[in-house]
Amino acid sequence: MISSSKVFHNRRKSKLEAQEALTGWLFILPAIIGLSIFIYGAVIYSLGISFTEWDLLTPAIWIGFSNYSKIFTDQTFLQCLYNTIFFVIVMVPFGIIFSMAMAIALNYPIKGLSFFRAAFYMPSITSTIAIGMVWLWILNPDQGILNAILRGIGITNPPRWLESVVWAKPALAIMRLWQVSGYYMIMYLAGLQSIPTELYEAADMDGAGFWQKTRYITIPMLSNTTFFVMIMLIIESFNIFEAIYVMTEGSPGGSTNTLLYYIYTEAFQSYRMGYAASLAWVLFMILFVLTMIQFMIRRKSEQENA
Repeated sequence: MISSSKVFHNRRKSKLEAQEALTGWLFILPAIIGLSIFIYGAVIYSLGISFTEWDLLTPAIWIGFSNYSKIFTDQTFLQCLYNTIFFVIVMVPFGIIFSMAMAIALNYPIKGLSFFRAAFYMPSITSTIAIGMVWLWILNPDQGILNAILRGIGITNPPRWLESVVWAKPALAIMRLWQVSGYYMIMYLAGLQSIPTELYEAADMDGAGFWQKTRYITIPMLSNTTFFVMIMLIIESFNIFEAIYVMTEGSPGGSTNTLLYYIYTEAFQSYRMGYAASLAWVLFMILFVLTMIQFMIRRKSEQENA
C-alpha cells in the first residue's frame, strides 16, 4: 500500500506544479491579450472589411465578393503582381548566392573577421528609410557615385536608374540585396558551424579541391538553411515597401509599384479600405500557397532521398 506521507507528498507536488503553471500564464497573459487584440483581432477585422466598401469617413457598405471579383480585372493589380514577381525572381536566387558566398568567405579564420562579419550584417539592422536616402544619392543619374564610376571606366551613357522604366526595378533589387544579404549570411554561418569537420578532412585526404568540397559537402549540408532562407526571401520580396516609398513611390510609369505599395496607396491615399483589405488577403493567400508548395516539394525530396 502507498503510505499516507507519499500521497500527501504527491498532492503537494501537484499543487506546487499547478501554482507554478498559473504563475507562468499570469506573466504571459498581457502578451497574449495584446497579441489577440492587435494581431489576430485585426486580421479577422480586416477580413470583414474586405467584403465592404468603406472610405473611413462614412459607414461601411456590405458588397460581398465584389472587391475580390474586381481584383483580377484590375490592370494596376496585374502590373503590381508582375513587378512583385520580378523582385521574387531576382532576389531569391541572388540573395541565396550572395549570402552563402559571404558566409563561406567569412567562415575562414582571417584577420579582422569580427569586423567584416559586423560590417556585412550592419545594413540589415539599419533603417530602410535611411538606407533608401543614401541610395538615392548613389543612384542619382547625374551626380551619383555609381554613374561617376561607370563614366570613369569608359561607359559614356550609364543607366538613369530610378528614372528609367527598364532600370528602376533592377536598381531597387540591387539595393535590397545589398541590405538583406548580411542577415541571411548569419544564418548560413550558423549552418556552416554545424557541418562536421571530419567530412572536410576526409575530402582533403581524397584530394578534393575547394570547389569540389563546396559542391559535394557544403551546399548539400546547408540544404535546410537554404530552404528556410528561400522561404524568407520570397516573403521579403513580396513585402518590399519602404524602399519604394522612399525612393520611387511606384514610379516611373508604375514600373516599381508592388502589391504591398498598392495596398498602401489604396488604403491611405485613395481611402478604399475595403478594396485594400481584399488585396491584402489575396497577397496572404499567394504567400500561403507558395509556402505550402515549397514544403510539399521539400517533403517529397526528403522521402525520395530517404
